[in-house]
Amino acid sequence: MGIKYQEAGDIREEAERIVGKLGWNHVQLENVGFLRSNGSSSRRTIARCHALSVPLQLGLNRKAFYTIEVISERFDKLSEEERIKVIIHELMHIPKSFGGGFIHHDKVCERSINQLFQRYIYG
Repeated sequence: MGIKYQEAGDIREEAERIVGKLGWNHVQLENVGFLRSNGSSSRRTIARCHALSVPLQLGLNRKAFYTIEVISERFDKLSEEERIKVIIHELMHIPKSFGGGFIHHDKVCERSINQLFQRYIYG
């Protein structure tokens, strides 16, 4: 049957609030797509951040582009707090250069996500 994708306007709206409140001006939301998928065979993944690599950017004559995908079967069951943390987590993968690279899990960790979540909620 395969994975099915649909646009996720609700995730975009939450990401816009997060980016605005945390002052993440490097995240060019016009170059970030937001999808909800159904049918993934992954067992523990809740969401993913995809990056358009530099060779693809050059080949397509296009600027960097990122897509944040939430896996409906797991993401939609989370509490609102946990959903916000997941979106923060995925946005943290986007580097300040916004050049197609990717920040890995040595920097994107539970401690930093929780700190940013507290900043997002309480200012």
